[in-house]
Formats: sequence, structure tokens, C-alpha cells
Amino acid sequence: MTATRPDPAAVLEGSTVRLRPLALGDLPDLFDAIGHPEVFAGGWGGGPAAYRDTYEEWREFLLGYLAWETGNVTAVTLRDDGRIVGTTTLGDFDLANRSAHIGWTAYAPEVWGTRVNAETKRLLLGAAFDSGFERVKLQADVLNERSRAAILRLGAQFEGILRHTQLRADGTWRDTAVYSVLREEWPAVRASLDERLAPEAV
Repeated sequence: MTATRPDPAAVLEGSTVRLRPLALGDLPDLFDAIGHPEVFAGGWGGGPAAYRDTYEEWREFLLGYLAWETGNVTAVTLRDDGRIVGTTTLGDFDLANRSAHIGWTAYAPEVWGTRVNAETKRLLLGAAFDSGFERVKLQADVLNERSRAAILRLGAQFEGILRHTQLRADGTWRDTAVYSVLREEWPAVRASLDERLAPEAV
């Protein structure tokens, strides 16, 4: 089996969220959703020191932060009203070794702890494995306990901690907790997520 990059223009539909390509015209609405100190507090974007409190500075930061050229950069929107509540990316495509990475994920605090993240990851993992990938990586700053717990709830397996992988915005070194889902694990992970997302489970 060979792996192919999923169509970056594809729209993925769930019952709660719709994932579509993030456009530059979406950035004001995305700023309203995630341009908050608490989003950066756990380590997203380089940590609290990366926070920018004006739209202009935040936009400049985001243009350099997201994998616009190499990844499938996605707007996470609510199906009921189309409102943008976050962003995530399927990227780091290694087609020869059939691996990819779901990351660069941030949500509006109002949807933390809801079904939004689980359904978003269900859709992206499905797109990756349907496209022939063998391994999908997820990771978080080792200090980001909320994100690490959310990754484990998805059914991903903890692989370990990579030390001093990158500099945070404040100049300290980030250690990165790495997780993955393998193709052979995907049916069980998918079934667990589908059960969690079933209407009667809400």
C-alpha cells in the first residue's frame, strides 16, 4: 500500500463539526476564537510568551506558525452555525514511510471538554488512514496536561518524551510528549471514538 496526501481542499463532515481549509479571510474569526491567553498557556504556539493581544501581531505570528505550504491547515467550524471554533493541521507527511502528524491544534476555550476535539480527530485520523498512512503522530508540550490527557482519551499510545525539541517563546526548552495511532490500532480507536460520539452518549 502507498500513502498519498489527503486532498487539502476536502471538506470533512461530522455531526457537530465541519472541517474545511483555513483561508486567510478566516483569520479575524479565528482570532476571536483562539486569540486568548489561556489558549497559549498550555504551550500552544510556543507558550504564554507567544501570546499577542492585537489582531495584527497575532496574524503575523500565525502566518509564520502554521504549516501553510506543507500541511492541510484546517478551520474547525460548528455545523449548526458555521462559526469557527479552532484550527488543526494534518501535516509532516512522510509518504515513503507512510507517517503523518496531527498537530497545531487550538480551540476556543468555550468548546474545551466538548465533543469538538474527539470528532475533529476522528475525521482527521480517518482521512489519514483512508489515504494509506501507517502511523499518525500526536504530540504536546510535556507541561500541557490538558492536551496530553485529551490525546490519551482519543486512544493514542504514549511513546515517550523527546527532550529539548524546540525553544519556547520565553527561551526555555520544550520537552515534547509523543503519542501515535497505528493502522492496526485504528479499528479499535475508531470504534471507541464512534461510541463516544454516538448521540446517546452525548
